[in-house]
Amino acid sequence: EVQLVESGGGLVQAGGSLRLSCAASGFTFDDYAIGWFRQAPGKEREGVSCISSSDASIYYGDSAEGRFTISTDNAKNTVYLQMNSLKPEDTAVYYCAAIPRGGFYYCSGYGSSDRMHYWGKGTLVTVSS
Repeated sequence: EVQLVESGGGLVQAGGSLRLSCAASGFTFDDYAIGWFRQAPGKEREGVSCISSSDASIYYGDSAEGRFTISTDNAKNTVYLQMNSLKPEDTAVYYCAAIPRGGFYYCSGYGSSDRMHYWGKGTLVTVSS
């Protein structure tokens, strides 16, 4: 059974940091690109960052560039999103999702994220001002 389990969300003040984790199981981790997406109330889902560890491809959306860092621990089948300098507008439910690495385009925010194969249930990040 494929599972993506996010953790690490919570309440933080503006300017603070959080590290989100996405633990993957049920598929060959190295064969997939895994991305972080977020959705705030009343807004469309947004691609935040994506990584394909097998070929070192990385994508950051405009909102993440310079503040967030995506990384993997292949031994643990886990993807991390280090989020620094958080802003109230970063408040959202953050989801991780996976697609075979040939589909990195859809993970990267250019194509439709509806094409992602597997999704986690999300973790809530709330940034207070």
